[in-house]
Amino acid sequence: MKAVIMAGGKGTRISSVSGNIPKPMIKIDGKPVLEYEMECLRNQKITDIILTVGYLGNVIADYFGDGSKISPVTGKEFGVRIEYYFEREPLGNAGALFHIKDKLTEDFLLLNADAMFDVDFNRFIEFHKKHGGLVTLFTHPNSHPYDSGLIIADENGAVRQWLSKEEERPEFYKNRVNAGLHIMSPEVLEERIDTPKIDLDRQILKPLSGTGKMFCYDSPEYVKDMGTPERYYSVCHDVITGKVKQKNFKNKQKAVFLDRDGTINQYAGFLRDTEGFKLIGGVSEAIRKINTSGYLAIVITNQPVIARGEVTVTGLQEIHNKMETLLGKEGAYLDAVYYCPHHPHSGYAGEISELKIDCECRKPKPGMLLKAAESFHIDLRQSWMVGDSENDISAGLAAGCKTVLIGDAEFGQNKTFDSLIAFVNDEID
Repeated sequence: MKAVIMAGGKGTRISSVSGNIPKPMIKIDGKPVLEYEMECLRNQKITDIILTVGYLGNVIADYFGDGSKISPVTGKEFGVRIEYYFEREPLGNAGALFHIKDKLTEDFLLLNADAMFDVDFNRFIEFHKKHGGLVTLFTHPNSHPYDSGLIIADENGAVRQWLSKEEERPEFYKNRVNAGLHIMSPEVLEERIDTPKIDLDRQILKPLSGTGKMFCYDSPEYVKDMGTPERYYSVCHDVITGKVKQKNFKNKQKAVFLDRDGTINQYAGFLRDTEGFKLIGGVSEAIRKINTSGYLAIVITNQPVIARGEVTVTGLQEIHNKMETLLGKEGAYLDAVYYCPHHPHSGYAGEISELKIDCECRKPKPGMLLKAAESFHIDLRQSWMVGDSENDISAGLAAGCKTVLIGDAEFGQNKTFDSLIAFVNDEID
């Protein structure tokens, strides 16, 4: 698959760091960020690259040449084939695509040149082919969803809404944002757009919302833009500590699995609406520390209220949206939420008969943990299950995790703490 890397931006917000060089040439641990991107692509045999350049584009071209040059940093060939499209005047962040569309005869990767990423593109491409859309967005949660554009998708990953950051949004929402990595069909470029500058998000991608032709590929792998000095220094730290490479799905991940009621939110029986959902003190800080540690933060919760007909799937999603919104306001996020909708006992008015089963996902069985481990390539032996009940501990032990009880009982757990933040401060780096 061919990759198009958009490298034409000035990077005015990060000018205090970049000085008089193009933003993609800003160095991290002595190497330009664009070189990191090319290495990630080359290592996965994606070697046919088109660079669209504008501001100081000659600096980029002089450094990389046609891709056969020797890197002054590594002493090795870049190992890719590079073509350039030079914007003689600003075309917006997508205008150049319409000038090179004759070179884009098959689905292609579209990437930003000013982001640090290390992701398993083979998984991304496989997802795109399986779903058959015109566009697949690489999406993830982030630590500032309140000032980011939001992507709202259905249960199959089809994008229903694209909410720009300045648009009104629901009171509660899922923390899912576009990471700036895309797979696109050249069919998208057949649309006639007559403005002198073309905005990728607003004029090409957003109009595909609700058409069933654009999908989300959710992944917690490392993708971070460097739009501000603060984010740049954060990326530098993550590169030096090895966090960037470790988050690639080619490597085994580690997770903190979290029960919901009594661990994240105050226990109030089975919640039936958002009104009763209140975070426990210190939880946002704890999950924020899990996020920065390199562990995944994944909720594992039994929700028999679905089978009993007391809450709809939509109603449960709204409760979880509130959870994600409250966490996001404090700079924390969840990588995934798994819930079991089943209940083995009948006799409830309004119950849903097909969900009244003895399943493999309901804790104390480990089904949800095993499913998460498969989806996120998790090493369960290096992971934790944290909860406030015997069922949580039993599920964690059955999955092969280390276990933590929030409380003071004894169920064979490895560790006991009185709160999530106490556990994180003691055990998570």
